[in-house]
Amino acid sequence: MTSTHPTEQTTPAADPAARPWQDVSLPAAERVELLLAELSVEEKVAQLGSRWVGNPLHVGEEDWNTDTFAGDGDRVSSNVAPMQDVFALSGAVPLRDAARHGLGHLTRIYGSRPVTPADGAAELVRQQRTVLEQSRLGIPALVHEECLTGFTAYGATVYPAAIAWGATFDPPLVQEMAAAIGRDMAAVGVHQGLSPVLDVVRDYRWGRVEETMGEDPYVVTTVGAAYVRGLQSAGVIATVKHFAGYSASRAGRNHGPVPMGMRELSDVIFPPFEAAVTLAGAGSVMSAYNDVDGVPASADAWLLTEVLRGQWGFTGTVVSDYWSVPFLAMMHRVAADVEESGVAALAAGVDVELPDTVGFGGAIAERVHNGELRVDVLDRAVRRLLLQKVQLGLLDPDWTPQASVAGAADVDLDSPANRDIARRLAERSIVLLDEGTALPLCGADRPALERVAVIGPCAADPRTFMGCYAFPNHVLPRHPGHGLGVEVPTLVDALTRELTGVQVSYEKGCEVEGFDRSGFAAAVDTAVSSDVCVVAVGDLAGLFGKGSSGEGCDAADLRLPGRQVELLDTLLATGVPVVVVVVSGRPYALGDVAGRAAGMVQAFMPGEEGAAAIAGVLSGRVQPGGKLPVQIPRTPGGQPGTYLQPPLGTLDAGVSSVDPTPLFPFGYGRSYTTFELDDLQISAGTVPTDGEVTVSVRVRNAGSRAGDEVVQLYLEDPVASVARPTRQLIGYVRVSIPAGAAATVSFTVHADRTAFTGRHLERIVEAGRLELLVGTSVADLPCRGTVWLTGPTRTVGPGRALLTPVTVTATPQENTDG
Repeated sequence: MTSTHPTEQTTPAADPAARPWQDVSLPAAERVELLLAELSVEEKVAQLGSRWVGNPLHVGEEDWNTDTFAGDGDRVSSNVAPMQDVFALSGAVPLRDAARHGLGHLTRIYGSRPVTPADGAAELVRQQRTVLEQSRLGIPALVHEECLTGFTAYGATVYPAAIAWGATFDPPLVQEMAAAIGRDMAAVGVHQGLSPVLDVVRDYRWGRVEETMGEDPYVVTTVGAAYVRGLQSAGVIATVKHFAGYSASRAGRNHGPVPMGMRELSDVIFPPFEAAVTLAGAGSVMSAYNDVDGVPASADAWLLTEVLRGQWGFTGTVVSDYWSVPFLAMMHRVAADVEESGVAALAAGVDVELPDTVGFGGAIAERVHNGELRVDVLDRAVRRLLLQKVQLGLLDPDWTPQASVAGAADVDLDSPANRDIARRLAERSIVLLDEGTALPLCGADRPALERVAVIGPCAADPRTFMGCYAFPNHVLPRHPGHGLGVEVPTLVDALTRELTGVQVSYEKGCEVEGFDRSGFAAAVDTAVSSDVCVVAVGDLAGLFGKGSSGEGCDAADLRLPGRQVELLDTLLATGVPVVVVVVSGRPYALGDVAGRAAGMVQAFMPGEEGAAAIAGVLSGRVQPGGKLPVQIPRTPGGQPGTYLQPPLGTLDAGVSSVDPTPLFPFGYGRSYTTFELDDLQISAGTVPTDGEVTVSVRVRNAGSRAGDEVVQLYLEDPVASVARPTRQLIGYVRVSIPAGAAATVSFTVHADRTAFTGRHLERIVEAGRLELLVGTSVADLPCRGTVWLTGPTRTVGPGRALLTPVTVTATPQENTDG
């Protein structure tokens, strides 16, 4: 691939008298109004559109710089967005035509093809120059990219998948990661990142479980807000998605209808989005593909305007998920055609259509001109986008495309600092399910190992460590021959380095998917000649059916894909100690493995540093401290639901023949040391419905080595005006404690944290008895106390307490000498 560098060509300097909206001494809002007054209706509409250039499913001479992309002539059809091939082959226009009146966004310049930062920067300059030259006022476009597991670009660090962030229970570390992602994106001229996913898991069969932070609203709230703060600290707009209800589709099927009432929507789905907007200041929100009770999100004025803006005070931009605007006609059938889809979406509150202009086209301008659409509806959306362009400096007189990518020549998208963050995240996300008889593999009390067998489809394929939005899984299948772009050791490699002097032998056994058992015999032979057998099973992420996990890769049940269950059974029957490592994007049923395995570890797609993290946990070098952000089912038939269930969702003898009890509960995770929680203290027995209470416990490391514990605070509401979850997480903190030491963990619980949506669909704090429980998982809560809320029922709304502050104080070490 040839390297092309931006040339030092600049646009003419602006005359402040001619273009007063470029006057940087004026307030941003005033500059926006001055520019808005200059725009024709057609130019306003153009600001709400976008163009995806360089999409190899639509080949045209204007689509990309042929010098920049020389030597990349393969044309493997593989969508990275739903129905991408349909839209790309039927109506996309050259950039010079798309930008005739201006343009709102440029789509995925770095994230569509394998390009170096320098080549991507050159292409960005070329596209921006086209936008400037083709339009009358020369307004630059905003550049957006994906960034769910890191910047989705060739050669960029692949961090653990979002489900692994949830397993860390460590928002500060996630914020550190997001800040690093933002710095890399900003250095190459990217303005907006399409992350994080704030969907709360409701069905483990859904393919996009891996993109979420788990099944608990509070974990998603805290970890998601940390990501938003981190990304935006680097000057890159965070886009929280998918608003709203997308994760709750019927049967876990992608894009499926969502049969959800307003109470569940408000209490389970909304909180992460509300916190991201009101506390973290997210600059953008993406409307979802789904409908809720028949109303598509991208045409729902109640959702996008009344709730998001009216109740929460959101002032940023609402962008559509890719092609969700024309989907209003094509999929939902609530509009007659794509033009009507555009009008409906704009009226509901969608401001920018991504990734290409389809519905937000000439029909909107025509309807404004003939009076069918009020101009103020158009202006409100344009005003929001222009404000972001002002804030990003795109409308300053000295802005140039070249200056926006000035850092591209020096940026290392996979720097040692990035890899260090990826390593720490991976290590802190690994969940020890059961140490059994074999873990840790190394230690003074362990027999010396001579031979270790490493078996399974996830043992030697580094792509299994990465999510579906990692560039190697997301884009590179369309471009064979480029390699991964980053160094990603395999588990075989990592264990060979970890277990010095031990003979490590490998056999695949079977693929992640498919029905070939021809590798079983060799796997058994390798296992029986070894002291211990490590079996790595799980997922290979992909898109739209080309993977076992990921967008459009939904599961019929929770059985491990392909022949992996049979492979496990065959190896467990050998009598050799078998350590099972599940590397996956969703939880799989492991009831048939429990009690038979010599150890069990869950690794949620731990990224490019995942192999060493897993190997370190297996050897004992890394002290495991991750916790389950989703439950591990016992049986594969869609049970259990998530832990957040009212009484009728839990086991009750005689009600149902199906037991929803999980094999491992939410919040669970073991360690190579032992923690004890005791000395519960509650500051008051009665609290007014607008008051607060402090709940504290002592946590002691009773083992022989330092470790981390996640102290979790749950709420039980025994009697309420509506059916409430039997237990709900309302606070947590991850604490590191030396061996033999202790700490006091104190939670400040405002009465607002007990609020729920009542019978009249208002969020209320209700008087009555509450149980507060503290422990290490939803099923292990040794500390329990009672608080009575007193006074009138109180209605709460925006501005209420969304978080539970927590402090950790080291406790003086007890003298245990005689």
